[in-house]
Amino acid sequence: MIEETLLEAEEKMEKAVGVAKGDFAAIRTGRPGPATFSKVTAEYYGVQTPINQLASFAVPEPRMVVISPFDKSSMQAIERAIRDSDLGVNPANDGNVIRVVFPDLSEERRKEYIKVVRSKAEDGKVSIRNIRRHAKDALDKAVKSGEIGEDEGHRAQEELEELTHKYVGEVDELLKHKESELLEV
Repeated sequence: MIEETLLEAEEKMEKAVGVAKGDFAAIRTGRPGPATFSKVTAEYYGVQTPINQLASFAVPEPRMVVISPFDKSSMQAIERAIRDSDLGVNPANDGNVIRVVFPDLSEERRKEYIKVVRSKAEDGKVSIRNIRRHAKDALDKAVKSGEIGEDEGHRAQEELEELTHKYVGEVDELLKHKESELLEV
């Protein structure tokens, strides 16, 4: 019972850290890449589809991404999706590929990104704490029903706290790394 609860909590906390890592990857620092487009979706045959499933990406220059759609008929939809996204770029379509040139990040834009990164990190920490709360409730119920003893329940809650601190620390570490990336000029 205790092991199952703790294992389930740990798996969910790992997923929460993974989500935070994915959110951070989507936020552009100095050099754009395919991860920059991970949240952008285009309408393809009536279905919203992530553009990283519709095209291949190349980064020939530090501030340019070349997108080659697998299906040329989806080019207009991909171009429109990029233009309408919150990336703040204007794609150029030459009929074969879409070129996206990213402007240099201004100091103001960097500060905005740092706010976004901090909010994403806080979301990750909140989800980890919610996982802790659910696991703690399950342990408390098990103690009340007599499935496990109070001492075992107390030890399990201490383990749960250690897990929580470990994963919150991982999110903090990711945040610190991303902030330093954003502040590099």
